[in-house]
Amino acid sequence: MLDKSNRQINYLRLSITDNCNLRCQYCLPESSNNFSKISNLLSTEDIEKIVKAFSLIGIKKIRITGGEPLIRKDFPEILKKINRIEGIEKIAITTNGFNLLENLEEFKQNGLDRINISLDSLNKEKYNEITRGGDFDKVFKTIEVAAQKNFDRVRLNVVIMKGINDDEILDFVNLTKNLNIGVRFIELMPIGEGKRFNSMKNSEILSFIKNHYDLEKAANKITDGPAAYYRVPGFLGKIGFISPLSNRFCDKCNRIRVTSNGFLKLCLHYNEGIDLKTYLKNNISIEELAQLIKEAIYNRKPEEHKMDSKDIIENIETKGMNEIGG
Repeated sequence: MLDKSNRQINYLRLSITDNCNLRCQYCLPESSNNFSKISNLLSTEDIEKIVKAFSLIGIKKIRITGGEPLIRKDFPEILKKINRIEGIEKIAITTNGFNLLENLEEFKQNGLDRINISLDSLNKEKYNEITRGGDFDKVFKTIEVAAQKNFDRVRLNVVIMKGINDDEILDFVNLTKNLNIGVRFIELMPIGEGKRFNSMKNSEILSFIKNHYDLEKAANKITDGPAAYYRVPGFLGKIGFISPLSNRFCDKCNRIRVTSNGFLKLCLHYNEGIDLKTYLKNNISIEELAQLIKEAIYNRKPEEHKMDSKDIIENIETKGMNEIGG
């Protein structure tokens, strides 16, 4: 569907939990344990109804996020339900990869097309420090196996932070030489714990890479959103850049978000939206829910989020990324 700024909205980021089995430094405080009760999360039935409503208004791609979505024991059931919904063409997941390896084949058979794995260092000790306890060997093995299983897409999400992992940029690029994966550099959002770190602009990263490699532009698919992709000639994989701060893509934004407690979030930076769970409790029909969502999306703002504007200062998002769903 189109919103009033004539943006084609075809991609839903659906969070199913705000909890995580890691405590990445730029996402969660080390001692954080203030997560939603299971009773406050969307149930499998809620999720099915929401996705059906979104499919009626033209959403074709669902990305399941968190927190860490795979800590939900009913994830296989959620995946099966979404896979059976008419109109949904792509199902993706963003995960830390910690609980994925043993389930790759089952998830693929049940409709999972695309996998994004968060990985901010290729150095075992540094990875463990950033994630506060992650198992690098297991996660990297998952990436290697997934790359061989003919998923539509396997991508790494990499957040480069100055003074922490900015010395590994070329190491990540070199991963694409022999692995058919996408390595995506994502600018750190100044939200929650992310405010404590110095992000590196993607323009700086791209310029640095170009000093070492010739790059050729790579094609995008319509549901890929605003990421810009490149390829080193002769390499199997691609590198991508998502630059919400240095190169705002509001005019091309094709996504909408629903948090794990059922809040329809219309813009990452704004706290405005609709509490869908209240309507679900009142047994709203799928058609009525679809109309409610359609009207909210149509009237969403802004055409561009200006970080110093009065509007965004008064309505800026204060939740952590784990609560939002990324």
